[in-house]
Amino acid sequence: MMDLVPAQIATLEKLSRAGFKFVSLTHVERYLSVEKNGFVALLNPSADGLRVFGQAGLRMGEGIGMLIEQGAGKAFVWKRESVPATSELLADFARFKAELQNLLMTE
Repeated sequence: MMDLVPAQIATLEKLSRAGFKFVSLTHVERYLSVEKNGFVALLNPSADGLRVFGQAGLRMGEGIGMLIEQGAGKAFVWKRESVPATSELLADFARFKAELQNLLMTE
């Protein structure tokens, strides 16, 4: 159980109102996980509020597919799974990251 300060709770409420869902990823339960439109990010409570830990990515089962260069293009990869990063998927991912960052910056 995390002890959150009122400002962090307010940010979580903003995320919820914006359509982000709180999910549980057992291998990274130290962090708060938020998901929207199939993308997920880990949030680390800090003295400054909430910050994205590591890299956001595509939800792939119980994991987070990281965006990597693969062959002639890009793909989201988790363990042995791979999802080609189409231009539409990349645009959706960019919107997810921008919206999340905007909500976290307005704490």
